[in-house]
Amino acid sequence: MTAADDFSGVAPFEIRSSAEQRVPFVFSSPHSGRHYPPRFLAMTRLDATAIRRSEDSFVDELFAGAVALGAPLLAANFPRAYLDVNREPWELDPRMFHEPVPSFANIRSARVAGGLGTIPKLVGEGLDIYPARLPLAEAVGRIDGVYKPYHETLKRLVMRTHGHFGYAVLIDCHSMPASIRVGDNGVRPDFIVGDRFGASASSSMVESMIALLSAMGYTVAHNKPYAGGFITEHYGRPARGLHAVQIEINRGLYMNERTFQKSAGFDALADDLTRFAADLMSLPDHFFVGLPQAAE
Repeated sequence: MTAADDFSGVAPFEIRSSAEQRVPFVFSSPHSGRHYPPRFLAMTRLDATAIRRSEDSFVDELFAGAVALGAPLLAANFPRAYLDVNREPWELDPRMFHEPVPSFANIRSARVAGGLGTIPKLVGEGLDIYPARLPLAEAVGRIDGVYKPYHETLKRLVMRTHGHFGYAVLIDCHSMPASIRVGDNGVRPDFIVGDRFGASASSSMVESMIALLSAMGYTVAHNKPYAGGFITEHYGRPARGLHAVQIEINRGLYMNERTFQKSAGFDALADDLTRFAADLMSLPDHFFVGLPQAAE
């Protein structure tokens, strides 16, 4: 069996959409996949609970209201521990594989050094996923069979949106551990909004996002410690009317991180996020278009 067999019964990802796209927004949830292929589980040294520690559990469901508002949502079914599409396509740790990785692979990124490359080495609090090295063909199969189709689909959604509306806004949806603290006072943020320090989206739009969430009573941080990953960096070109923002949600707001069960706050948070999405979609066009051309 190969990587192609891992999703023979369940699609590796899916587009959730209404009959017609009515707004220039695209939502993606690349880390909320909950289908752990039996072949993959047999390869790992972790049990079925520990392997989930890097999962952005239920984030796709939290943002489901955006679909009813007329925006497509691209949701991963494959788990982050299996493949991370919020990385470069060949961000690989050569120590994970029997054979040499391709010469063009990025083996020196900070994410690879931290065990969180395209094929992750670790989950959660530094737990090794595999007991031994993998065949390089395993990585190639996942990248060719899942990573590339995911990004081809996401690019198509973003560019189609841009072509139809004149601009496109990509909201990349994630969650973070409840233990995250920011600032000198160690404040626990409810949300972190990341725009690659202003490089991936209109500043007026990002300021409005932060203001909308803050007005709902949430504590919101900006760019620290999460400024956005590969998806935000790769798709965000605000001078061209392509905006990409990463949103991190504190898991303590909606789930038990130990049992992976939704908490009593889940439905209220989902309702707030639908209202947030609706208010964001109601911003005037000048928040997104007519920006000065910037050097890239």
